[in-house]
Amino acid sequence: MIKYSGTLIAVDDMERSKMFYRELFGLEVEEDNGANVMLSGGIYLQTYDTWNEFAEFGGNITRPNNSSELYFATDDMDGFLDKLERCENIRYVHHVKKHSWGQRAVRFYDPDGHIIEVGESSF
Repeated sequence: MIKYSGTLIAVDDMERSKMFYRELFGLEVEEDNGANVMLSGGIYLQTYDTWNEFAEFGGNITRPNNSSELYFATDDMDGFLDKLERCENIRYVHHVKKHSWGQRAVRFYDPDGHIIEVGESSF
């Protein structure tokens, strides 16, 4: 049997990424092996160099292509939006908007260009 374990994203600066996910989402480091880090919630971080070496791309890796995103849900959308506005250097895909089904969501980039969506868990 195969079990889905989580999502791995490649990052340039491991310390910056750990801090970003800890401060904004409260994710904790569950395992830290330097170039490979497991965060709570099933997110794994790996340095681009290590990812390239393990996957044997031969240096021809591409950066995030914006065809996927990490999705988070919150019961306190207004509180999260306030917290997000206080963060420095956030690059938005779009500010909060209300979808046709009534859910509010915001999309922005993490420090390495991965898209993150945060939406209301109940709407």
